[in-house]
Parts: sequence; structure tokens; C-alpha cells
Amino acid sequence: MRKIISTMWVTLDGFVAGPDDEMDWVGECFDEAMGKYEGEFFYAADTLLLGRVTYQSFAGSWPYVPDNPNVSEEEKEYARRLNAMQKIVFSRTLASADWNNTRLLREIDPAEIERLKSESGRDIIISGSPGLVQSLTNLGLIDEYQVLVYPLILGAGKPFLQNIKDRVRLKLVDSKTLPSGVMILYYQPK
Repeated sequence: MRKIISTMWVTLDGFVAGPDDEMDWVGECFDEAMGKYEGEFFYAADTLLLGRVTYQSFAGSWPYVPDNPNVSEEEKEYARRLNAMQKIVFSRTLASADWNNTRLLREIDPAEIERLKSESGRDIIISGSPGLVQSLTNLGLIDEYQVLVYPLILGAGKPFLQNIKDRVRLKLVDSKTLPSGVMILYYQPK
């Protein structure tokens, strides 16, 4: 059975974005080790789940990266992989989802998610999309949380994992510290 794995960038004070949804701080710690982590995370999966905001951000840039002469060959390859993946975006307000291999769903159907997990293939991932992570957490559908704790205090912003209905007990299954000071924590539900 495939797993649903979430990766989320979080500041030390628990925010996933600044007060105006800014995430400029994420790039401050991007180095070779972070690139390796991102590549391994995406290459281990064949399906990407997205909320509307993350979808619009990704779809507004990644489809154009392979044709951009100003980006590295590594970034182009990463973009090609991302563009080829099956993508499912959950949104009640998005008019359409035209990015290659994307399916638009208006609501989360737990039975449909379980069916997706039971299909053959690689893991299913969520990159960002904190609202989607919240909803899937409340439904008990996430198999692993990979939390990237950044050495930064924002003071205000969009909190990580808000409005969780029930306590979720987790076990730490791995951790890594990157040269940039980012700590990656790997948790699975108990």
C-alpha cells in the first residue's frame, strides 16, 4: 500500500508563511543538501496532492522551467519530473486545473483517498498545502510527516497544523540536520 507523506517548511515559532503569506525565508537555507532532500522526496513518489494556493503557485512556475535557459539542468530535470507526476488539487473555488496530469476534486472523499493509496505505484506526497494537511490529518489519512524546521523566528504568520480536531500521537522515526541549520524531523502516527 502506498503512503501519503507530507513535507512542510516551518519556522522555529511554528509558522509556514509570514503574515502576508510570504515564504521568502525558505530560499535562505536552500543549499546542496536541501536540493538533495527535495529531489529524493519527489523522486520517491508518483502522485502529488495540492491545495488551491500551492497548486496556483506551482502551476504558475514549474511548467515553464524546462524551457528557461537561465536555470540549471538539475532544476530543469526536477521540473520535468514534477510536470510528469499525477497531480490532484483539492479546491472548491478553482475554476479549472490545466497543469499537465492534474485532476481537480471539489472535496476530500476519504474512500477515494484510501482507494488511491491502495493502487500500485510509488508514494503520494503533499508539499506545503497546510490546509490540505490539516484536513487529511483530521481524517487520519497521513502516514508520515516530514517537518523541516528552519532556524528562523518570524514572530507572526500562518501557523502550522491549526484546527486539528483530535490529538494525534506521533513517533519520531528519523531526523537529519542539514548544514544550513534546517532540521528535518520524520514522524509517523503511532
